[in-house]
Amino acid sequence: MPLPPPQARTPMHTRRVEYRGFRRDDGLWDIEGELHDSKPHTFEIEGEGRWEAGQPVHHMRLRVTFDETMVIRDIAVAMDAHPHGPCPEAMAPMQRMVGEVLGKGWRQTIQRHLGGIQGCTHLRELLFNLATAAFQTRSDSFAPPADGRPPQHLGQCLAWDFNGPVVEKVYPVFFRWQPPASRVL
Repeated sequence: MPLPPPQARTPMHTRRVEYRGFRRDDGLWDIEGELHDSKPHTFEIEGEGRWEAGQPVHHMRLRVTFDETMVIRDIAVAMDAHPHGPCPEAMAPMQRMVGEVLGKGWRQTIQRHLGGIQGCTHLRELLFNLATAAFQTRSDSFAPPADGRPPQHLGQCLAWDFNGPVVEKVYPVFFRWQPPASRVL
């Protein structure tokens, strides 16, 4: 279903973001993310430089390696294009994410380790959606855990509503599921 026709307009900026997931021969998993910003016209940042039409302003890549439990084992980062001299200094702090889990609270974990001036806005943006790409890469991530809990994606979007038709069809055991009541001591 296409978008409705736009009003008359002029292209000003293009951001491309891509994720690729891999199962490694050693049993680990890699997700590679790439961000590429460019403009269809020449522009200048005063004191920093001039970019020709189509030349990347940002071109950044990362590879996050994780294990079966979604724990990050390694991160590799590259900045092929960046607008400011200090930008590459933001690559080293990315190692703070090693040992963290790609899962619940992911954005807060990124913010805690790399928020504000601790890191790079663009690298954080690549990390934000990387967890979803990791989940999609793992073919077993849709299976219910052995402990009887529902898969973590249930209840996280309209389609995966515990009371909805998709859960009723795909995960009937969790249709209309409610979390156990917390015990108050």
